[in-house]
Amino acid sequence: MLHDALARRMTDADANVPDNDAAPDSETIEPREGDTSRETTILVVDDDASNLQSLETIFTREGFRVFSASGAKRALEISRRHRVQVVVTDLMMPGTSGLELLKALKTVSPETEVVLMTAYGTVETAVSAMKDGAFDFVEKPLKRASIVKSVRLATSHGQLVAENRALKKKIDLLTHREIVGSSPALRRVLETATQAAPSMATVLVLGESGTGKELLARFIHERSQRAQGPFIAVNCAAIPESILEAELFGHERGSFTGAVARREGRFAKAGGGTLFLDEIGELSPQVQVKLLRVLQEGEYEPIGGDTVKADVRIVAATNRDLKREVSEGRFREDLFYRLNVIAITAPPLRARREDVPLLVDHFFGVYCAKNGKPRIGASKAAVARLVEYPFPGNVRELENVIERAVVLCRGSQIELEDLPDAIAQGEGTGISSQMTFAVGTSLDEIELTAIRETLKQARGDKTLAAQLLGISIRTIYRKLGENED
Repeated sequence: MLHDALARRMTDADANVPDNDAAPDSETIEPREGDTSRETTILVVDDDASNLQSLETIFTREGFRVFSASGAKRALEISRRHRVQVVVTDLMMPGTSGLELLKALKTVSPETEVVLMTAYGTVETAVSAMKDGAFDFVEKPLKRASIVKSVRLATSHGQLVAENRALKKKIDLLTHREIVGSSPALRRVLETATQAAPSMATVLVLGESGTGKELLARFIHERSQRAQGPFIAVNCAAIPESILEAELFGHERGSFTGAVARREGRFAKAGGGTLFLDEIGELSPQVQVKLLRVLQEGEYEPIGGDTVKADVRIVAATNRDLKREVSEGRFREDLFYRLNVIAITAPPLRARREDVPLLVDHFFGVYCAKNGKPRIGASKAAVARLVEYPFPGNVRELENVIERAVVLCRGSQIELEDLPDAIAQGEGTGISSQMTFAVGTSLDEIELTAIRETLKQARGDKTLAAQLLGISIRTIYRKLGENED
């Protein structure tokens, strides 16, 4: 907002500056979004007309596309409407300085690199300006080689930053995992998670392996008051018991053999955010005691260190029956009740079969992009068999199946034979892998049988059955002789 106000003030300050600006004569200034020029575009800003003309000639001969402006008002207008890679501006100008223009430009077009031209005696100011985002400064009187070199370096730097930004965006798209589905079972869980998220209450996420417990934990974090803080996930079963305490709470140098330096634990790294403790049922009794203290007192002690305040929200998860673990003496009862303030159970995939087609489509998008392949689909028969299969490994198993199918698929869609044998043959579904009819069976009877069998597998869900059969729900009602009411 400060920079926006500065930009408005600059417009007023430059109202009386002569406008000697020169964009290419044959062009009108088009919106930035419509500028498709592949050339590097340079904007030169200087109140000295002769210097402005000289620089424009130099950069044009170097193959750049050049705009020029005699003041900040016009410079901002051009940078708003054109994709300008580098701005070369004088530091000392009447009305508005190059330093003020730099700050406004970084608001209007953060990706634009700025090179300052400065006379002797203002170098300190130019160095200070680099802290505000300037790429470089060149001293006057200008030398052609020096200014051209600086602009080329600025251009290369800007391209590198843009490529890194694009690569990061692509990586985020490939690695970002989201909760996909619209089934009633999933909606109920997400409603509870949404209500719990803004609080500081500890949440215990229960459910079978592969149901997406960490995704639920992230869902809660992203909707909490700590969303801007870190989300640190710890799989308690994956860290050896002998070092888990040090991993969670940290240690001081020399606190035990091998502790050659001080190390922060996961609680410290999650400061201001959320700590997700997966497989919480695997904690040793000693670590359970220290975790209980965090939940009760809001503090802990690194190994060999002093008491530290814990600034974290804890979300824990397990696929174990913690009540049974408590009754059998393997898990502390007081810790269980501290963790079990809000319990959310992630539904198994077999309880949300109507989400399978959505998940299949989502994973196609993820793994086609990851493997550099054109987007593919799945035949109705393949989708139907995926919906029927119980998936004991839940969403994680389905994801692995789709990744395999994407890698091995040779056509534009996966067929039944592209699926693992257990799924393709209907193992565990309680159905035969195929239906047979006697010769002479009427088409009406075949259609009716197919509808009834599909409805059995869809547990009576006519909408899902219609999707699997590729017909309208009205056709199902009509074939069954039922009313839609």
